[in-house]
Amino acid sequence: MFDHKPTGYALAAPAALVVAAVFVLPIALLLSGAWRLEAGAWGFGRFAEFWAEPIHREVFWRTLRLGAWVTLACAVLGYGVALYLVSLPKAQRSGWMGLFVLPLMISPVARTYAWIVILGRTGMVNAALVGSGLLAEPVPILFTETAVFIGLVQLFLPLMVLSLVSALENLPGEVISAARVLGASWWTVFWRVVLPLSKEGLVIGGTLVFTGAVTAYITPAVLGGSKVLMLETLLYQKVNVANDIASASVIAVILVAMSFASHALLKRVAGEKPR
Repeated sequence: MFDHKPTGYALAAPAALVVAAVFVLPIALLLSGAWRLEAGAWGFGRFAEFWAEPIHREVFWRTLRLGAWVTLACAVLGYGVALYLVSLPKAQRSGWMGLFVLPLMISPVARTYAWIVILGRTGMVNAALVGSGLLAEPVPILFTETAVFIGLVQLFLPLMVLSLVSALENLPGEVISAARVLGASWWTVFWRVVLPLSKEGLVIGGTLVFTGAVTAYITPAVLGGSKVLMLETLLYQKVNVANDIASASVIAVILVAMSFASHALLKRVAGEKPR
């Protein structure tokens, strides 16, 4: 658009300065606190102190485990939904896509608190199980990893569906038909045709879901409470309860590292070179 590059740089400079001032600089200062030791020294001492606590290691592995399971569940469910959506006529597809985008317009707080009505001891799930005679009394579902898992899957599934639909829309329908004519089963078609050709959408969706799952605060705090601590809720406690900014900086570094590592791993699994 701009033949004269300095003009383009000049137009982009104000926005770049704002981003640097309100985002890059504060993040850099926060992350640098993880390596800043007493008396102005620098090192990995705070990381050693963090990993020395058994509760911190437990919270880390719980966060990693839940993030991986949520990403896997969203990928499995997302492919089924995305394949169905791309098979619809464009007019119907637009309506269904609108329904999947709608939850993204609702506050995560409202969406998460709705699960209390569903998963509580007097909620819809326990009422149905007790009423049908499958259970003699309500079972505790809230404040468990199961509740956090369900809430996170519901929260981030639309992102996976949108990413996969975007990739599958560019998949020629003749390719699937040709594979079926040649005798390939539906599983073979998916594994050998659909999955390789839609891996870019899977990488993008997987990165968005995993990063969102390990950094989400509202859902683990409401559905997990103090019984299911995750890194993001632990970070909140370090800052607002213990006033331990150094440990919070270490957690922030770990979360950032997990996000970049997940993206690189997904690209490696998909057969792409990490950029």
